[in-house]
Amino acid sequence: MGGIVVVGVDESDGSRRAVEWAAEEARLRGAVLRPVLAWSFLDQPEGKFDAAYGEDDALRRLDQALEAAGVELGAIEVDRRAVNDLPARALLDASKDADLLVVGSRGAGGFKGLLLGSVSQQVVQHAPCPVTVVPHDERASGGD
Repeated sequence: MGGIVVVGVDESDGSRRAVEWAAEEARLRGAVLRPVLAWSFLDQPEGKFDAAYGEDDALRRLDQALEAAGVELGAIEVDRRAVNDLPARALLDASKDADLLVVGSRGAGGFKGLLLGSVSQQVVQHAPCPVTVVPHDERASGGD
């Protein structure tokens, strides 16, 4: 089978669930898992600005998110990408040659009550491949 499964990563619980789902799908398909973390100089972790922050730091955050989701790197091929861009644009670009794009229904910037976050809504409308939106598990987060 093969192919490429792209998944959006933003360190939220919804993203963790999407990564878990995408990793299992990639394993079942014998596909490459392509996790994508979009980052910005103005949107750094812990609210501190570090002028030296860059792609290596974003890749470390991506690796931490993959580890938190329990992705077994030896079990599947992984093509990690940390992209200095807006999340939706980074995901759409990374999925140009993909067989599937996976996102969580709400990410780190989600507002309570929304069925889909802005990124998931944009990729559903514009992706060049099928999209799976992994639902948010309200039971795990106390219903928010």
